[in-house]
Amino acid sequence: MMIPDNLLEEVVAPVTTHRTHTHIPIPTVTPDIPKVYHEYSTEVGHKTLWVVCILMGISSLAFYAMAMRVPVQKRLFHIVTAFITTTAFLSYYAMATGSGVSLHTTVIGTKLHVITEVVKRQVFWARYIDWTLTTPLLLLDLSLLAGLNGASILVIMFSDIVMILTGLFAALSHREGQSWGWYAFACLAYLNIVYQLGYKGRYAVANRDNKTKAFFGAISLFTLLLWTLYPIVWGVADGARKVNVDGEIIAYAILDILAKPVFGFWLLLTHDSMARTSPSIGGFWADGLSPEGTLRVGDLRGDD
Repeated sequence: MMIPDNLLEEVVAPVTTHRTHTHIPIPTVTPDIPKVYHEYSTEVGHKTLWVVCILMGISSLAFYAMAMRVPVQKRLFHIVTAFITTTAFLSYYAMATGSGVSLHTTVIGTKLHVITEVVKRQVFWARYIDWTLTTPLLLLDLSLLAGLNGASILVIMFSDIVMILTGLFAALSHREGQSWGWYAFACLAYLNIVYQLGYKGRYAVANRDNKTKAFFGAISLFTLLLWTLYPIVWGVADGARKVNVDGEIIAYAILDILAKPVFGFWLLLTHDSMARTSPSIGGFWADGLSPEGTLRVGDLRGDD
C-alpha cells in the first residue's frame, strides 16, 4: 500500500504546540523610605536662653555681694551658691550663642531591624556639663546645712554625678532602647540621692536647733520636688519627643531658675538671718596657713 507523501509528512512531522502567555504585572517589593524629622529651636527658645543667662549673671553678682557683707568665717554657703549660678550663667551663654548645642540623630525601627523613622533633634549638651558641676555643689549646700557626715556627702555627690552622666548618655544614644536604659540608671541614682538627703539628712539635722530643722525640711523638700520634675521633662522631651525643642528649653529654664537663683536667695537670706546659730569655719578657710613652721626670708641669711 502506497502512502502518499503528503500524508506521510503529516504523520512523521512533530507536533508543535503553541502556548499563549498572558502578561500579568509582577509585584515589586519597594523598601519603605524612613521618615526624617528635624527638630530645632526657634526664636522663642533662643530668647529664653538669653533671659535665663542674664538672670543667672545678676544672681551671681548679688551672691558675691552678699558674701562680702558677712565675715569670711560664714561665707561658705555664699561662695558655693555663687559658684552654682556662675556656672549656670556660663552654660546658658554657651547655649544662647550656639556653642553648647549639637544635632543628634535617633533611629527608630521595628523588631525586624527595619528603620521607620529618623529624628534629628538639637541636644544642648552644655546643660549636662552645667548640671555635673552645679548639682553636686547644691547638694553640698544642703548636706552642710543638715550636718551630714563626710561619708554620706561623698556618696550623695557621687550618685549625683552618675545621675547626670547617665542622663547625658541617654540624650546622646542613637537608639531608643539604649536611651531608655541609660535613663533607668539615672533614675536609680536619683533615688539614692532622695534616700541620702531625705532620710539621712533629716536624721542628721535632728540634733540641730528647731529653726534649722524647719528650714532644712522646707528647702530640701522644695529641692527634691523640683529635681523630680527634671526626669519627667526629659522623658516627654528628649525621650519620647512629645514636646518640641522650644518647650524643652522653657521647661528647663523655669526649673533652673527655681533650683538655682530662687534656691540661692532663700538659702542665703535665711542663713544670714540665723547668723548666731549658723556654722562658722575658721582655720585655713578664714586665716590661711599658720605662720608656725614656715620659712621666713630672714632665716635664709647667714649670721654675718
